[in-house]
Amino acid sequence: MQFLWALESITWLDVLDILTVTLILYGASFIIRGTTSVTAVRGLIVALIITILVSSLFQLAALQWLTGVILTLLGVSIAVIFAPELRRALERLGRAGQLKSRAGAEDSRTIIIEQVAQASERLSERRHGALIVLERTTGLGEYVRTGVRLNADVSPQLLLTIFWPKTELHDGAVIISDGRITAAAAVLPLSAARTLSGPKLGTRHRAAIGISEASDAVTVVVSEETGRISVASGGRLISRLDGKRLRTILSAMYGPQPGDELPWHQRLRQLLPARAHTASRGS
Repeated sequence: MQFLWALESITWLDVLDILTVTLILYGASFIIRGTTSVTAVRGLIVALIITILVSSLFQLAALQWLTGVILTLLGVSIAVIFAPELRRALERLGRAGQLKSRAGAEDSRTIIIEQVAQASERLSERRHGALIVLERTTGLGEYVRTGVRLNADVSPQLLLTIFWPKTELHDGAVIISDGRITAAAAVLPLSAARTLSGPKLGTRHRAAIGISEASDAVTVVVSEETGRISVASGGRLISRLDGKRLRTILSAMYGPQPGDELPWHQRLRQLLPARAHTASRGS
């Protein structure tokens, strides 16, 4: 009866209010998506839901009070935790007239793969060590800030210059995001795994595995000692690659996927049912 009364008392203003809150939450999910903090936020949300259910089911007053305090503090801390993401979102709103489809950026990945492959082959011949990170969906802004910002077009010549042993930028990683070289000499986290594929892996290879553990980035490594080319992704290292295999692996891991060439509104239309289908299968 109370449920029916609640339905009858709903006005169009209530519906508008609910839709507004839904759009805000949906927009917030786009802001935090692709960041290294999203996993921690998911875990925190799950923990809060479990805590609220337990405290309500067993009428635990102290736990309910603690949950209320945590929710209040969480509302304040979100602005601090996601300050860079919020700033980028506001910048996008300020450039609303310049928004465009990601199809062009996705198509440029094929060109970037070829340029990185050419540079890797020549670096391998010269035995110049290199570490090239290709950003995918997880944002790498915190690692870009540790290096020297470039914001330059990707080219084999520039990559060869950066990793020339006598330059100031060779000791570190190049990060490529949004189709451009955003930073050089960036510092990456080393892998925390004790059992790696090779007992004599150097710092570059451990850094490549480390960034692949912390994000979904794809990293190309050229060994300074042997000149061998490797690719790290998902915490795993694929070694002893030639130019052909390197292009094949990068195309599979980093290249444009089916549907990327569609306009943004069509991709958004396909995204919603796909997510619902995935959620229903997971439940």
